[in-house]
Amino acid sequence: MVKLTRIYTRGGDTGETSLGRGERVAKHDPRVEAYGTVDEANAVIGLARAAVDRTLRNDAHRAHVDDMLKRIQNDLFDLGADLCTIDAKRGEGVLRIVATQTKRLEGEIDAMNAELAPLTSFILPGGSEASAWLHLARTVARRAERRMTALAAEQAVNPEAVKYVNRLSDHLFVLARRLNDNGAADILWIPGKGG
Repeated sequence: MVKLTRIYTRGGDTGETSLGRGERVAKHDPRVEAYGTVDEANAVIGLARAAVDRTLRNDAHRAHVDDMLKRIQNDLFDLGADLCTIDAKRGEGVLRIVATQTKRLEGEIDAMNAELAPLTSFILPGGSEASAWLHLARTVARRAERRMTALAAEQAVNPEAVKYVNRLSDHLFVLARRLNDNGAADILWIPGKGG
C-alpha cells in the first residue's frame, strides 16, 4: 500500500515528475497525459457517485450503482499504476489491468442494456444530474483512450488497458441511460433542430 506522509515533495518544481519506477519525465510527457486523463475521468465519476447518492430513491438500486462505480474508480487507480510503469510484466510485482476487469464491465453492460429500449437516435448528454455527470465521465474516458492509443503508437502500453478504457466509456453510456429512467428521460438528438 501507499503511505503518504508528505503531500508536497518539490520534486515537480522544475516541470518533471517521476513514473512508477522512478524514471523522471516532463509533466507533459504522453504517458503522464494518459494517466492524468484517467485520473480526471475518475474525479468525474466521483461527482456522478455523489449525484447518484442524492437522487436515487431505491436503496438497493442506489447501492448497486454505487458499487459498480466504486469498483470502476478502483480500476482506474489500477489503470493509472499500469500506465505509469514502463516495460514491466504483471509477474514483476507491477499492477496491470487484466482481462477479468474488462469482462466484468462487459457483463454489467449486457445486464443493464437488456433492460433498455433500442436507441432510435443519438443522445444528448443530460437528463438527470447523475446521467449528465456520467456522460461527462464518458467523454473524459474517450479522451483518455485517445491519449493511451497515441502513447501506444510510440511506447509500450498494456493492450488490455486500452480494451478496458474502451469498454469503460460504453459502460458509462449505458449506465447514464439506466439512470435516465431506463432511457425514458434520455434527450434525443433531432438532426437540424438546433436553431
